Amino acid sequence: MAKVQVTDLVLRDGHQSLIATRMRTDDMLPICGKLDQVGFWSLEAWGGATFDACVRFLKEDPWERLKKLRRALPNTRIQMLLRGQNLLGYRHYADDVVRAFVQKAADNGIDVFRVFDAMNDIRNMRVAIDAVKKSGKHAQGAISYTVSPVHDIAYFVEMAKQLTDMGVDSIAIKDMAGLLTPYVAYELVKAIKAATDLPVNSHSHATAGLSTMVHMKAVEAGVDIIDCCNSAFSEGASHATTESLVAALAGTEYDTGLSLPLLQEIAAHFREVRKKYWQFEMDSHLVDSRILTSQVPGGMISNLANQLKEQGALNRMDEVMLEIPRVREDLGYPPLVTPTSQIVGTQAVLNVLTGGRYKSVANEVKNYLLGRYGKAPGAVNEEVRKMAVGNQEVITCRPADLIGAELDKLRADSEGLAKSDEDVLTYAMFPDIGRTFLLERAAGSLTPEPLLPPSAKEAIASPAVYAPNEFKVTLHGETYHIRITGSGHGDETERPFYVHVDGISEEVLVETLDEIEVSAGSGAHRKTTGKDGAASTAGKRPRPSHAGHVTTAMPGTIVDVKVKVGDKVKAGDGIFIIEAMKMENEVQAAVSGTVVSVLIAKGDAVTPDQVLVEIQPE
Repeated sequence: MAKVQVTDLVLRDGHQSLIATRMRTDDMLPICGKLDQVGFWSLEAWGGATFDACVRFLKEDPWERLKKLRRALPNTRIQMLLRGQNLLGYRHYADDVVRAFVQKAADNGIDVFRVFDAMNDIRNMRVAIDAVKKSGKHAQGAISYTVSPVHDIAYFVEMAKQLTDMGVDSIAIKDMAGLLTPYVAYELVKAIKAATDLPVNSHSHATAGLSTMVHMKAVEAGVDIIDCCNSAFSEGASHATTESLVAALAGTEYDTGLSLPLLQEIAAHFREVRKKYWQFEMDSHLVDSRILTSQVPGGMISNLANQLKEQGALNRMDEVMLEIPRVREDLGYPPLVTPTSQIVGTQAVLNVLTGGRYKSVANEVKNYLLGRYGKAPGAVNEEVRKMAVGNQEVITCRPADLIGAELDKLRADSEGLAKSDEDVLTYAMFPDIGRTFLLERAAGSLTPEPLLPPSAKEAIASPAVYAPNEFKVTLHGETYHIRITGSGHGDETERPFYVHVDGISEEVLVETLDEIEVSAGSGAHRKTTGKDGAASTAGKRPRPSHAGHVTTAMPGTIVDVKVKVGDKVKAGDGIFIIEAMKMENEVQAAVSGTVVSVLIAKGDAVTPDQVLVEIQPE
């Protein structure tokens, strides 16, 4: 048979899985010349979470990244991961937006579009695949592999047939959680190859320690392309190592023909690069067999741990990992891949942190239960659905059929900010952070989150200077008991910390007086303005004491306030919306009555155990 081709993931899925998608373009470009010499079938370099991370954290224009990579990789296909009707965001977009996005991505340098749907609902893939074909690029239809009572080989083969009928150029088996086992992989590849005449690609995360064996059995079954990652960003929650598989197949009928010394030169570059991002490293370099029960995908593990850490709840990771499969069963066994992985993961966190299952339900979970993400693979727990959305009608059509054309409105909404169609699409993906990004770019004030120096790492590792998270402070004769519960993202001079002072929740903004060093002196003050400049009452909110005090379950940012003083509300009415863990959650009134105090504004950072809105009960 023909030799096996290789897609390398170091520019996208590798760093997404191990350092929370934080690699900057400037660390990619110097090695592109050597990457371009290797002879990969493709390099995955865009899509997935990279677009979000560029805008949200790195303050880079993702379209400019793509253009630079295209120029630096003239001989290699650039591949992206596209979430079907969700594109690179977390909701379904109108068909005109999907078509425009695909065309612009193709114009700017994407050769291969791997298109998937988190529900495996191919209705949500059709428009994107059609747009890729019309652009003249390679459309790869992806099957999101998962394990459940409703998913078997026959299910996946039928999906492969439907994708073939749609006109895709190849089929990808996308094992995003590392659940595929070697002999099942062999059977699945054999079955798909027998049912279609298309090339098949094997993609399997290494989280459970199985991916190398999965690829070897897939190769024996006739797979055409394997996904692996350069050793500097491989294994753990990432992927099987490129160099290892190249060596394993060398001299056989499956020989990749790739140069091992050249791959090792590339690894040396990325090993040095990785050191810069030590603050985003997770304990994801080890085999984690919990994945076989929790089914949390590789790219989600590092982000989930990072988000729990920011909320002062990293010690509850095991509880969340146990809760995830329970939530997944309640929702009808969706594959855990963006955005359903975030939907299930966020609800699991809410169930753990609020002290009651579905005591608080994320907006995205409600939309899922209403059919607005597509058809669930299995039966949904009707008791949970009733609890979350009551008697609201569940749609059965393709969700995007209910969305009118959006592109003209998006152009109008971003007028004065957007300088190109690409800017309009950036705004479309993430309206709030996209607007902020475009405003900061226009003002020349784009500043990426800081990379802490190596000295900070050494200080944190040293018990002599490592600060405790619970202590007493005596000031002017009074002693205060302080417990740090979490920290948020700041900039190079300021960082917010969430603390309890004698049981009262506070937000403190630490301001660095010298260069960033853990052991250096620093001062602190309270920040008293919201993101939009409006006055904020952070640090002045009382602790809740009765049912009329509306609070939040976890730290986050207020994205909408739905009431004002004097409003009459009923129990269950939405009071405000908070964004936490990239998901929006509507907080509801526990009692009926009159709003007597609103202590929040859009853009405020809030923490649990604070009164955010007060209702005088009837």
